Order: sequence, then C-alpha cells, then structure tokens
Amino acid sequence: MTDRNIRKILIVGGGTAGWMAAAALSRYLPMGRTEITLIESDEIGTVGVGEATIPQIAVFNKMLGINEDEFVKATYATFKLGIEFQDWGRIGETYFHPFGEYGYDLEGIDFHQFWVRSKQSNDFHGLDEYSLNTKAAYAGKFIRLDAVNGGSVLSKMGYAFHFDAGKYASYLSEYAKKRGVRRLEGKVCSVTKRSTDGFLESVQLETGDVIDADLFIDCTGFKALLINGALGVGYEDWSHLLPMDRAVAIPCASVEFAKPYTISKAQSAGWTWKIPLQNRIGNGHVYSSKFMSKEMATQILEKELVGEALADPNHLRFQTGIREKFWEANCVSLGLSSGFLEPLESTSIHLIQSGISKLIALFPDRDFSPTDRDEYNRLLNVSYKHIRDFIILHYIATDRQDSPFWKEMQKIDPPSTLKQKMKLMQEKGRFFRYEDELFSVASWLAVMEGQGMGPQHYNPVADTLSDLNVKQSLENMRSLFTKTVAAMPTHQQFIDRYCKSAGADLGEGR
Repeated sequence: MTDRNIRKILIVGGGTAGWMAAAALSRYLPMGRTEITLIESDEIGTVGVGEATIPQIAVFNKMLGINEDEFVKATYATFKLGIEFQDWGRIGETYFHPFGEYGYDLEGIDFHQFWVRSKQSNDFHGLDEYSLNTKAAYAGKFIRLDAVNGGSVLSKMGYAFHFDAGKYASYLSEYAKKRGVRRLEGKVCSVTKRSTDGFLESVQLETGDVIDADLFIDCTGFKALLINGALGVGYEDWSHLLPMDRAVAIPCASVEFAKPYTISKAQSAGWTWKIPLQNRIGNGHVYSSKFMSKEMATQILEKELVGEALADPNHLRFQTGIREKFWEANCVSLGLSSGFLEPLESTSIHLIQSGISKLIALFPDRDFSPTDRDEYNRLLNVSYKHIRDFIILHYIATDRQDSPFWKEMQKIDPPSTLKQKMKLMQEKGRFFRYEDELFSVASWLAVMEGQGMGPQHYNPVADTLSDLNVKQSLENMRSLFTKTVAAMPTHQQFIDRYCKSAGADLGEGR
C-alpha cells in the first residue's frame, strides 16, 4: 500500500496563530514522522493587541498539557470572569456579560424562564444576582474549582484570561520547539505552485533557501500571502454590517490591583477596551473612520487611560469579513489571513483555536479529499457567521442615537438569522443553539437584557411551579451565590498564591 500520509508541514508566519498551530500539530501528530517547520521574520511585526480571551482557551491549553499556573506566570496573565459593557444600551447604563450560567434550571425548565416570570412580582431581582461570575467579578474575587474541596457550585463559574499575546506566542514557541518544530528566520519572497494541479509546492526566502511541503498553513496576517497572494482566494466584505475599520492601542501602567474582567465602553463612533494584566493595562479604541478621525480616536483613548502611557499609539487598519475559503488546495489559513471580526467579545484567538481543532479533526493525507476541504470551509464559515451576528447584536439592540454613527447603525439590515434569534428571545425568552454555535443562552440573555431588549414574556411551561416554590428557589440561589462569593479569596490573593509573574507588582516587569 502506498504511503499517502502528510510528511512535511510548513507554517508561514508566527505570532499567536502560527505558534498555536505549531504547538497543537506537534502535540497530535506522531513525533519523528511528520516534519513541521515554521517561518517567521523578526522584522515583520504582529498585530498583538488582543489580550483578552474566552473560556475555550483553557480547553486548548489543557489539550496541550500546559500547566495553567505556569502559563499564567509566563504571560503576565490575570483571570477573566466576563466583560462589563458601559454605555451600550443607553449612556450611563452598565451591564455584565458573565462567562458562566445564570441560576439553576427547575424541573428541567430553563432558569431564565422563571426569572422572567418573577418580573411580575414585587420581589424581583436583576440577572446579576443569579450569576456567580458577575458577583465575584464586582467583588474582586476569584477561585478555581480545583483549589477547593467539593464546591460544586463553582461549576457554574467559567473563566478565561487576559494575557500578553506576544508572551503567549513565545511560550508556545518553546513548547513546539521542544516537540521538534523547526523555526526558520526569514521573509518569503516568492511562492511556487505545482504545474499539474495548482497546489502549493514551495516557498523561497530572501536568503535564496527553498522550503517545500505537503501541507501549508497561512498565518501571514492581513497579507494572506499564500491563501490570497498565491492561490487567489477572495475576501467576503462584511463592512456593511460592521463598519468599524480602524483601531488604536496604547498600554498604560497599572494603578490598582487587576480587576477580573474586561471593560468595553461604547463611544460616539465605536468602543474602547480596558484589559488588566498583572503588569499593565491594555487599552484600545475600535472605531469607524467614516465617522471619526485618527486624531480624535487617539484623544478619546488617551482620556480613558488610568495610568502613564507605556508606548506610543499603535494604529491599525482592518476590513471586517472572511476569506471565501479557509482551505484551498493544500493550504489552510488561520488567524487574520482567514478573516477579521472586531474583538468586542474576545473571539479572535478562539477562531484560531477553532480552525486548528477542525483541521486536526479533518486532517488530510496527500490526496487532500475535496470532501474534507468542503466540510472544513462550511464549518468555519458557520462559526464566523454566528459570532458576527452576536457582535452585530450589540450595535442594534440599543436606544443610542446620539451621534451620526449610532444613527447609521440603526439603519443596518441585520442577517435573517440574527433577526429570528432576537425575536425568539424578546417574545418569550426562547433560545436555540444552532450548529457549532459559540454563544449560549446566558450570553444572549446578558446582552439583550442588558441593552433593554430582554424577554417580554415567558414560556407558559414555567407556570408548572407555584409562586411560592419559584420565590423560594430563586431566593435560595441568590443566597448560595452570595455566600460562595463571600468565602472566595480576592483575585489578587489567588494570583499571589498560585501564579504571580516575576516583577509584576503594579507596573514592574513591563
């Protein structure tokens, strides 16, 4: 039988996407049988402003066998329980999107149905009272399930991380190189395709070196050197749905212990972020250049800084959208070469992770089955569109019309998929999680209720319990969460005990 296994993999581009791919492939492919090479140039910078993640990153790290405390120390990370949204529904209003569930289901019926029912009573309490994540975040508390005995209630609390993306890439680089991945320094100056079928054959570096491979992975960022430059795969523009096309980022010194959550504040033509690490705060402003100048965007961001700026403003341009195909011929694109969705819900690294996991699940041989490629492209397309719709939700589920930008956003005709989900949630709190959909009912409920478009009625099956039973059950949930949070250590105490980075005392070790 002829051996058709992939023998050589070439990853072009480093950064978070490249080294995540190298680390995962080196973990799951047989050592010594598959040669993995990564090409990157120290002269080519990476975007490197995305420092917030969602809980799925912990799954990726666990998949690699990474010790969480070591990873946190190495990347100056803090823990993230969710995102606080300021001024999104109306100016002056704030809500929290937690990385955990709300309450407990009763009699097999979703908790939020009983919560909506409770709105009719005089003993009504907001969603935050039923979220362990939200209560812990605002109390500045944190603990992991593995740090306590028992503590099943903590299973309701998901978490992610804020970290230095550059240090994460370096951490994964060392991991991958220990597992045999070869790193080459250099710039790709040309790409050669096979004359027989148009597949990629090799790349040539400026040094003259030629590197061939069976499978190519494009991690070259917005340039998309392989998937677009060599293979000509086009780009589907989504800027008519999400018109933000610029960002400016400035890190600043910490002036207080890190909060265990991200802050997103809506501005007159976009939004700003605040991401606390152990040694600094990451700040940025995503905006639409149609409604705001570069200079004004920078001024707004500078006013949001709570400490001394640690670097000059870093200005970025982007176009929201996705590659028409993520896998073409023998080339798979990951990261920014695949597409771009603004980091409002911290999904950038997750989309890299999703692409890698699907590649492993559909890993090819040298015949490169079109069936596998088509399924990979379909799955990634669905994933991007689900996240796109959830991001659009933030811009249209709002009463803001205080600037030309917000008035323009109200004119957007959302995708039919988004319209239907919003109607179902608004009318009776109904929610269905479709194929490979990232965000759960808790996320949709948090944003829609937080921005003034929550459920108006509840599913009639929630009438199965008596008023007294529902009241007592909700009271017990609130009491349990309050007591649990009170017993937790502070976020800083947890970090100090388990995973403090060297020189991370309020601004050291920047």
